[in-house]
Amino acid sequence: MYCNSSHKKEDSETPIAATKPNVIVIYLDDLGYGDLSSYDATELETPNIDALANGGIKFTNAYASSATCTPSRYALLTGVYPWRNKKAKILPGTAPLLIDTLQITLPKLFKKEGYDTAIIGKWHLGLGTGIIDWNEHISPGPNEVGFDESYILAATQDRVPTVYIQNGNVVGLDKNDPIEVDYFKNFENEPTAISHPEMLTMKWHHGHNNSIVNGIPRIGFMKGGDSAKWSDVDMADHFLEKAQAYVKAHKDNPFFLYYAMQQPHVPRTPHPRFEGKSGMGPRGDVILEADWCIGEFVKTLETEGLLENTLIIFSSDNGPVLNDGYYDDAVEKLGNHDPAGGLRGGKYSIFEAGTRVPFITYWKGTIEPAVSDAIVCQMDLLASLASLLNTEVKNTDSKDLLDPLLGNSEKGRDHLILEATGKTALRSGDWIYIPVYEGRNFREAVGIEVGNLPDEQLYNVVDDAGQKENLAQSNPEKLQEMKQLFETLRGKDYNNGVKEVIFQ
Repeated sequence: MYCNSSHKKEDSETPIAATKPNVIVIYLDDLGYGDLSSYDATELETPNIDALANGGIKFTNAYASSATCTPSRYALLTGVYPWRNKKAKILPGTAPLLIDTLQITLPKLFKKEGYDTAIIGKWHLGLGTGIIDWNEHISPGPNEVGFDESYILAATQDRVPTVYIQNGNVVGLDKNDPIEVDYFKNFENEPTAISHPEMLTMKWHHGHNNSIVNGIPRIGFMKGGDSAKWSDVDMADHFLEKAQAYVKAHKDNPFFLYYAMQQPHVPRTPHPRFEGKSGMGPRGDVILEADWCIGEFVKTLETEGLLENTLIIFSSDNGPVLNDGYYDDAVEKLGNHDPAGGLRGGKYSIFEAGTRVPFITYWKGTIEPAVSDAIVCQMDLLASLASLLNTEVKNTDSKDLLDPLLGNSEKGRDHLILEATGKTALRSGDWIYIPVYEGRNFREAVGIEVGNLPDEQLYNVVDDAGQKENLAQSNPEKLQEMKQLFETLRGKDYNNGVKEVIFQ
């Protein structure tokens, strides 16, 4: 129930806000279901995120829309299943803007209601129209899909260009040293991880052997822009400072902030303050760093008197991955830690650990602490937050789940289509159905179980969260029921183009 008198319901369905609440989405990158102590991790302590979980609602059946980053972010902001857009794949840094500027988005929703809107952190949804001059104003981008202010990295920390972009302009650029970017061929005489391994401070394992920036080999080739290049070890602090400054500057007007952190995505580059702190190598260290950043950010909200009028939503774009292209001891120093929290698979996988992620809602004085088993999805934030604002959105896949998000109901989604690198599956009630997907994905060579199997799969994930027992043969009636429902919701062409080796 709402327990703040200024946010009482007029009836059982529609919340009426006397004052407009701020909304902040804190979004981590590759954080697994089992990576937080509030989600039963025993080898890592994350007290600041735990404080949100223990003071808010901790969801145990919450999903990203996809097992990879770009599709999940697309669904988060648009409320649309990523598999409906064939271009919603892991994008290079030079990809054009994925979101149509005419689409409804979360920031547009808030702008319409008089909110200030901002994104700080990772974008990875494309920029421009496909041909970008990084030395001029870059458009369209976040500002053209609803964000008043944007301070971003274009794609990922391991992809070029390795620069920050503020409201469409590269930060700190010297136009006498122009930036050039290419994802297909290198620039003449520019060193790469292959040609100059002696320059590396981090060794690549697979796929990260192009341009070298700060001793780290990247995906893609880049030339110039030296004065604008970011410092990897300072990135977390940099985004934190931007987020803190934003809420201080906008505290007198309602705001929507999308704080998209880069941890624990590769390359894992903890600040020296956190280096070695976890005992689990850089991956553990950057999770502790992210937890500290969130603690400092929440302190700022409290100091500015904003906590009681701010809904915080915390989650991750997909499940965990250990070896994702660099030698960084993520596997060797894992010890007893289970990033997947007992689930099967991880990032890139159609199994549960690919898409089931930590998900927390926190609103001091309004949300009562609870644990919820309701099935919810990040895609549902669009319709749910529209309901919070006493409006609605149409023609999306987003469902209004405001009641479970605020703790007023245990009833979540009935059905959800899950996606991973082109494959889709169905969660319905306690059950998961996975169709036949043939072919070998190259990630299996580095120990990532993506879910390509020659037989249909059926799991009761309440009784068998680790998906160890395939019930397809022993329960043919349930299998047929789930298959028919899946084909009705998804369409019968669900596996077109998937029966092959997938390189993304």
